[in-house]
Amino acid sequence: MSTLNYKHLHYFWVVAQEGSITRAAERLGVAVQTISGQLSLLERQLGKALFNSQGRGLVLSDAGRLALGYADQIFQLGEALVDAIQSGDSESTLRLRAGISDGIPKLLAYRLLSSVTAMPNDVRLICDEDEFEDLLADLALHKLDVVLTDRPAPVGGNLKVFNTRLGDFATGLFGTTELVERYTEGFPHSLNGAPLLLPSRHHALRGRIDRWLEKHHLRPKLTGEFEDNALLNTFGRGGLGLFPAPLALAGQIAVQLDARPLGPMDGVSEQIYAISNERRIRHPAIEVLCAASAQAAATPGV
Repeated sequence: MSTLNYKHLHYFWVVAQEGSITRAAERLGVAVQTISGQLSLLERQLGKALFNSQGRGLVLSDAGRLALGYADQIFQLGEALVDAIQSGDSESTLRLRAGISDGIPKLLAYRLLSSVTAMPNDVRLICDEDEFEDLLADLALHKLDVVLTDRPAPVGGNLKVFNTRLGDFATGLFGTTELVERYTEGFPHSLNGAPLLLPSRHHALRGRIDRWLEKHHLRPKLTGEFEDNALLNTFGRGGLGLFPAPLALAGQIAVQLDARPLGPMDGVSEQIYAISNERRIRHPAIEVLCAASAQAAATPGV
């Protein structure tokens, strides 16, 4: 089989991003005929059509979508190479690109990832926050090395990943001093009518909290539901309601959110998973992250 021409592949990559040969030609500063001809050569070499016509534009074929996944990896690695050299990273620098699901506590993500920054290597940590599905897509394209989230990736299909359960972090309710003093007596039954801030029903923790409330026949006043945990904490810090958080982070929550624990929710825990690409040799920073997680779950916050 002949060697792949990366100029042809780059033209294909830009056309896929622009959705039009004309726009791709304008972006690259070359003639439309040049791109069209080189796309034809690439399709002939691969033996598959990469685009289908749709109106005045182009859409990827099944083969095109597969090729785009590989092209993304190739050219993003090229960009990373340039960035690494221009930024002065030495050969000993270890880079970890971590995706953080918007539903997990950011203080908890920090506590887990701090084990990576404490490694003896020169570590460069690159973090991105997004929704679960988008992070898995970036992981599949090798834009990320690991995803921290509250649920495992679905099994089966074309996505080959490792699900590593980092631990169960016992969860309690927190609030401002005023709210904690108001609802301490008789907890948890004091929660009837109490203002409560919860993650949305898209998050795994929400189902566990709902079951705990039902078990104790509690009817709090649901003041707000949030997709983003950081926004939930901001409202909690403002005193608009009690909010759930890992008890192991009580110290950090007191300092950063000016909030105190009201009481535990027995049987409710924040489950954190590390999802990584399936590789024969795993990223050394991911191994450190997984090894440190058990201690983080067991050790109280300071």
